[in-house]
Amino acid sequence: MRLLEEIVSESPVFDGLTADRLELIAGCAHNAGFAAGERLFREGEPADTFYLVRKGRVALSTHAPARGSVVIETLDPGEVVGWSWLFPPHVWQFDARAVEDVRAVAFDGACLRGKCEADHSLGYELMQRFASVMIDRLQHTRLRLLDVYGRNGDS
Repeated sequence: MRLLEEIVSESPVFDGLTADRLELIAGCAHNAGFAAGERLFREGEPADTFYLVRKGRVALSTHAPARGSVVIETLDPGEVVGWSWLFPPHVWQFDARAVEDVRAVAFDGACLRGKCEADHSLGYELMQRFASVMIDRLQHTRLRLLDVYGRNGDS
């Protein structure tokens, strides 16, 4: 059986962190699973967790007027799901649903925020890494919404 630190270290978002930092982060983690179609979280609800996908796929979506739910991005193994746990007001900005059965590492956001408060350099490191994830997701959102609204003219 592999240690959570080993699994966490394989994610690009945690690549290059020291063993001590990986151990601190993994101390806030546990294994989780979601059946296909199951919701991981809902837009507007409190964000207190994030996930590292180990197996399966997760769709991020948002509600678009006159279109309903629009899938913004589908995340694969090795990717993290969720950044709202780190940035106030700690509320989900998207919906997340398992596209197929998902195995993931779930991280307790409050636990990690506490460790970031105790070690500001860890907090800065995580904020930089998750800001990069956030920028990437927002760019995907922008492109996807342009695609959705641009397809049928001036919808």
